[in-house]
Amino acid sequence: MWVNQAFRFELSPNATQRRALAQHIGAARFAYNWGLEMALKALEEGRRLPSAPELHKAWNVWKRENAPWWTEVSKCAPQEAFRDLEKALKNWKAKRARFPRFKRKKSLDDNKARLTGTIKVFSRQVQLPRIGLVKTKERTDKLVGLIQAKRARILSATVSREADRFYVSLTCEVERPDPKPKEVRSEDDVVGIDLGLSSFATLSDGTRIEAPKPLAKKLKLLKRRSKQLSRKQKGSNNSKKAALRLARLHQKIKNLRRDFLHKQTTWLARTKPAIVVEDLNVKGLSRSPLSRSVADVGWGTFLRMLEYKAKWYGATLIVAPRSFPSTRLCSRCGHLHGKIPLSQRVFRCEACGLEMDRDLNAALNLKVYGLAHLTGPTASSAGSHAPGDSSGGGTAPLSRSTSHGSVKGEVACRQPLEG
Repeated sequence: MWVNQAFRFELSPNATQRRALAQHIGAARFAYNWGLEMALKALEEGRRLPSAPELHKAWNVWKRENAPWWTEVSKCAPQEAFRDLEKALKNWKAKRARFPRFKRKKSLDDNKARLTGTIKVFSRQVQLPRIGLVKTKERTDKLVGLIQAKRARILSATVSREADRFYVSLTCEVERPDPKPKEVRSEDDVVGIDLGLSSFATLSDGTRIEAPKPLAKKLKLLKRRSKQLSRKQKGSNNSKKAALRLARLHQKIKNLRRDFLHKQTTWLARTKPAIVVEDLNVKGLSRSPLSRSVADVGWGTFLRMLEYKAKWYGATLIVAPRSFPSTRLCSRCGHLHGKIPLSQRVFRCEACGLEMDRDLNAALNLKVYGLAHLTGPTASSAGSHAPGDSSGGGTAPLSRSTSHGSVKGEVACRQPLEG
């Protein structure tokens, strides 16, 4: 099967190349903000929002008089920035996201530019438009071999800057071997995963995965370095050094979290035939008093990674809808309880007297939900990524909530399965 996959390498540019990379990133950020101003002006005047081609056409006229540096960067940088802006505006109109904000130089997520055109990869080198051959600090032999075997094709390159380091992420169309769907032979092959804050994840087999929580561990140092930066005179060399130290710490926190999530999702997709997770409202939780803790564990990124890796390795991913009360159901008798506060870490069933860790109880309920889904009338073949999808190969976004009957119907399925 052919999938889109990104290969990320750290670059080792010389002084001239560092300046060129910074210019492209700055040009993309400037063009995005310029286009956003045009969009805001159109809204104020009651006109429709401009499209990416319209913005690029207006930019070509404006830049000749107001941006003399435009000849030093590739045309792809602003062009792709306008496409990103168009996508963000469409998501806002469809009420899938907030109105786009202006990009800032200080933000790690805003320091990037996407390039298209002639992009080639050699051994420890990447050729980028208008920048030329740039050395990489990591081996590129795997990607070079895939391209030479005509099993991969480069679509675009995204250059980014984190602190004082530059990276390139090559988005490729890659031919991966069709995974052999993992067969679910017994109940032990289905694992329910309850995500939490005390423990990152609790599996229905009793396994607990502890989160590294890099932000919580580095928060004291982060505050200290932020205070050191605020005390420096703006524009001074000491201020630049303090800003670099702070940016490096932010980058380290981000890398620790991303490394942990990649390792856990790969392990689950490779070893578990069927995985059952809950469709969490991560955006809603990120606006709650627990926003810092939720951002630190990275639930949204975990679910996104698990979705595509399950497809890669032939695992079945079942997403329980948000309406499924995994925390309030008794995993032994199926009695539905009322609201349980977060401070109550032990689940106590008033019907059968069961006492169990609340996360483990929720994971067991998710496992039963998965078993009922696999063996019931809405059962899907291995490789399906969403509940209720009987096509066997379709991929549905995790944000979609799919109804599968009432809670009573799910509890009714519990009785023969639990024996």
